[in-house]
Formats: sequence, C-alpha cells, structure tokens
Amino acid sequence: MTLNKEERDTIVTLELEKAKKAYEEAVAIVQLEFWEVVGNRLYYSLFHAVSALLIKNGQNVYSHKGAVMQFGQHFVKTKIVPDDMGKLYSRLQTIREKGDYNCVFQISKDEVVPMIEPVGDFLKTIECLISEN
Repeated sequence: MTLNKEERDTIVTLELEKAKKAYEEAVAIVQLEFWEVVGNRLYYSLFHAVSALLIKNGQNVYSHKGAVMQFGQHFVKTKIVPDDMGKLYSRLQTIREKGDYNCVFQISKDEVVPMIEPVGDFLKTIECLISEN
C-alpha cells in the first residue's frame, strides 16, 4: 500500500495513540491482578508503537511476526535501539501468543510487573525516533 505523507502521518499518530492507550490499560489492569491480560496489553502497546515507527519509515506492517522481524532488522541490528528493546518486544510477543493460544500457559506477577517500566521507556524511545524524522 502506498501512502502519501498526510496519510502516513495520520496512521502514525493513530498507532501511537493506540500504543499509549494499551499501555495505560496494562497499568490499570495491574490492580485487578490479571497478569496474562497485563502482558497482552503491554505487548500490544509495543506492537502499535513499532508499527508507527515502521510506517513512519516507509515499511509495511503485515503481521505481528513481520513487525518483530522488521524492527529487529531495521532498528536493533543497526544499533538505532539497544538489543534489550528487541528482546523485550520478542518476549512480550511470546507471552501474548502463549496467553492467547495455550490453555495451560500462566504468567505470574513476578514475570510481568518488571516489564511495565521498560515498556514505558520503550514507548518514549519510539516517540523520539518518530519525532526525529
């Protein structure tokens, strides 16, 4: 799909808004202690932020795995972002997939709560990268 600058900017803005909303949902759900849902919302906050970054930079986002791969190729391997951001994104993708499709998967508070602050930092980094372009 070919987008003009105005369309691209609109989609990037909408993706960032969705990323921030998913992050706020994750933080709010902590009070309910639904750890799988917290992990899911953290993942989706990163997915939408990464989608915004990729779209801003002219890449197409066709799938969740594709977004992870493109982020790794264009931003992690090139050292634009640190390796730990790629690892966090991949880890949350695994948590989301297992939570959605594996009936015996359980995630604990101790696994997911330490990811909340790094996800917030990840979002800030993505916003900075987008605003630089």
